[in-house]
Parts: sequence; C-alpha cells; structure tokens
Amino acid sequence: MNYLNTLREGEMVSEVYFCKSKVVAKTKAGKTYYSLILQDMTGTIDAKIWDLSSGIDHFEQMDYIKVDAQITSFNDTLQMNIKRVRRAQEGEYDVSDYMPCSKFNIDDMYKELIGIIDSISEPHLKELLDSFFVKDVRFVENFKKHSAAKSIHHGFIGGLLQHTLAVAKLCDFLATSYPVLNRNLLITAAICHDIGKVYELSDFPENDYTDAGQFMGHIVMGTMMVRDKINQIEGFPAVLAQELQHCILSHHGELEYGSPKKPAIIEAVALSYADNTDAKLEQFTEILEKNADKNEWLGFDRLFESNLIKTR
Repeated sequence: MNYLNTLREGEMVSEVYFCKSKVVAKTKAGKTYYSLILQDMTGTIDAKIWDLSSGIDHFEQMDYIKVDAQITSFNDTLQMNIKRVRRAQEGEYDVSDYMPCSKFNIDDMYKELIGIIDSISEPHLKELLDSFFVKDVRFVENFKKHSAAKSIHHGFIGGLLQHTLAVAKLCDFLATSYPVLNRNLLITAAICHDIGKVYELSDFPENDYTDAGQFMGHIVMGTMMVRDKINQIEGFPAVLAQELQHCILSHHGELEYGSPKKPAIIEAVALSYADNTDAKLEQFTEILEKNADKNEWLGFDRLFESNLIKTR
C-alpha cells in the first residue's frame, strides 16, 4: 500500500484511502469543487477534486475510496489532486491500514494494567476497579479500543489504554518516591481518571465528540461512573469515595483547563502532574514522528509555546 507518509511531490498514486471529510466548495470564479481529508494509519492529507466531470463517481464522507491522483504541494504542504475516484469495494482494503493505532500491543498493555490493579490492597478500591476492568466485558472492549483524544494526544486506537497505563505507572513511581502518598488511592484514581472518555468520544472511524461529551465532558461523566459503581459496593468508606472522586474532578489541575475543582489533596496533585506529563511527552513524541526526516528547527508550536527541535 502507498501510505500517506511515504508520498512525495510529483508522484502519481492509485490507491484506496479513507475519506475522513468531504466539503463541497466553490472557487472565486464560482466553479464547484470537492475539498477532502483523506486518511490512513500514518496520518491525513488534504485532497482536492477540481474537475467534477468524467471519472468522478458518487461517494460520501466516511467512505473508503479508490483514487487516481497526483501529489502536489501547497504552502509547503503535500496535497492530493484527484483525477478519478470511486467507492472502494469490499475486499479492496483492510480497515487496519486506515485507522491510527497504538504502536504497542493492546492485549499486552491490558495485561499489564490488570497486574497493577491486582496490586491494590484496599478491598473497596480493588472491588471498584474489578467492577470496571474485569467484570464489565462491554466496558473493557470499549476501553481497549478507544482513543484518549480527538487530536491532541493519544488520538488513536488503544490510545486511552496506553495513556492510562502510562499515568498509572508514573503514579506508582511517585508513590514509591513519596511515601506520604496513599498508593491505593492514587493508583485507583490514575486508572479511573479518564474512563469517561469511552462515552465522551465516539468509536473510530469518527473519533469525534458525542452529544454527551459536548454536554458534560469526560471529567464529569467519569466521576458519575465511579460514583454509580461505589454506590453498589457495600461499606465503601464515605471519605475515601469523596477523595477518589475529587482526584478525578481535579485531574486537569486548573479551572481553565476544564477541571471543576483544583487539587486539594496530595494524591490529586500527583495525578494531575502525571496526567500532564504523559500527555505533553506524547504530544512532543507525535510531533517528532511527523518530522522524522527533519533535523532543523520545526517552527513555533502553540501547545508548547516554543520553537521545537529534536535532540541532536
């Protein structure tokens, strides 16, 4: 397959890609054209169909389409000029080639997460985690395949699991380094902090905000999910329940970053820093991967508010 990250200016390509978006637009002269975003597992590319006459069959957004196109450049960014297009037929493509996916084995990551859950010694917290990650088969399947974001970081299949595991491991390190931390509480909060994302974001290929995600967001939904499970566990300590829910509500650290509360206990502070650390390092990693062939300064990045360059 001709993956998007291997294409070069001037090439002709005849391949199947996933049509992530399709916009009908008009040129300044009033001529109708299609503006598309095509996707495969390596990324996306802007594509245009300037001539809608012969060779342009009907297709819609979210279709897999067979294109004959030339690779051009616009504002120093590759673009695809499509000459012919049709809907791809079943058997012409493998879905796994088109959706971004974690570079790590999903089953191996989940097994490691279960190992961390098994290390929780507080019985109520262990029962809570088991109720989600062991007994709720539907939740487990959703959690394993979900992304952690639409685009900012871990925006791929398995991204939510990868991020959760990384945050849990960071919190485990912090708990070892700072004995003042309640490890059982911190690790449980780390594993549960983003569970609301299974309902905030839709499945691939859409991977977009749901109505519930727009109305409430993953922080509120995740807290509600934990509260509902806690209410089903006999004798769950009231203060421990409040501390756990507080950690989830405050894990973005600042009100302006979407947290309904700022951290008030040390475990909440530790979780917010672990969450931000993994998110930021993944963001930087993805930037470097997209610019793997460049050794120069990459330009100002608004997320990091700095001109970035990879280590030489």
